[in-house]
Amino acid sequence: MSTPKAMTTPRALRSRRSNLAVPGSSPKMLEKARGLVADQIFMDLEDAVAPLAKPEARKNIVAALNEGGFDGKVRSVRVNDWTTQWTYQDVVEVVEGAGPNLDCIMLPKVQTADQVVALDLLLTQIEKTNGFEVGRIGIEAQIENALGLINVDAIAQASPRVETIIFGPADFMASINMKSLVVGEQPPGYDVGDAYHYILMRILMAARAFDKQAIDGPYLQIKDVDGFRRVAGRAAALGFDGKWALHPGQLDAANEIFSPRQDDYDKAEMILDAYDYYTSAAGGAKGAAMLGDEMIDEASRKMALVVSAKGRAAGMARTQTFTPPE
Repeated sequence: MSTPKAMTTPRALRSRRSNLAVPGSSPKMLEKARGLVADQIFMDLEDAVAPLAKPEARKNIVAALNEGGFDGKVRSVRVNDWTTQWTYQDVVEVVEGAGPNLDCIMLPKVQTADQVVALDLLLTQIEKTNGFEVGRIGIEAQIENALGLINVDAIAQASPRVETIIFGPADFMASINMKSLVVGEQPPGYDVGDAYHYILMRILMAARAFDKQAIDGPYLQIKDVDGFRRVAGRAAALGFDGKWALHPGQLDAANEIFSPRQDDYDKAEMILDAYDYYTSAAGGAKGAAMLGDEMIDEASRKMALVVSAKGRAAGMARTQTFTPPE
């Protein structure tokens, strides 16, 4: 067996505008997911799978990953949380069976950094034992209760494998006794502002402080696409990178809402090109310059990098180019 090589390069930014949940207990849905427009497919072993169906669901997921056909999609598996008896077997069976064809393990109900460290250690042992590249498989941490939110900074930096911090609204609402049965909607009586604003911003701050992606959770009323758009738009406006989808009918809306507008993407690329030119010797080595009617400087470049990175990750093509003045 060859000696496993540790991952040393920075983790690539993966586009996660739309994150489709697919029950591991349904081979039919796993097959259908291959042809859908989701940026990420996460195959579920947790809430979407009944306890008696979990062993078979693991086998279905391993088979689906090894059969392939998920080109261009992030391939993730949500295992059960550490308080259950299923977690270690979920991880061992899925990673040993399909590790080279898996991008991430999603860990639900994360409450402490130690839980992420435990998953990291288990993944490392499996990788070393099987000769897989050590550290390649990422971790997605789902925040679903008050303790997890309090510890979200430590969770975000608990392992170099961590790629995303995810808001799990249903369990979170239950954990804080929120007076609502409609996941993601404002609770009755909360008529001013947004009851989720603090939670979303807290997750976003932790994600950005430690260079992770922030993903909003599901909207359970799958036939209400307008409602999905409204809730997704709230998260996108704050700066979230994407949102879960529970039905293929939500995918187009997610991809649109979490992509830069074409004009914004073009402008961002123009700013980057213009800034590179004007700060060069050929452009006069200027710290600030005019692009059309707008002054651009280092702060403009940083803002443009954010929009540009999201557009590039989403596969957008620019329609305008910067031409240096003669």
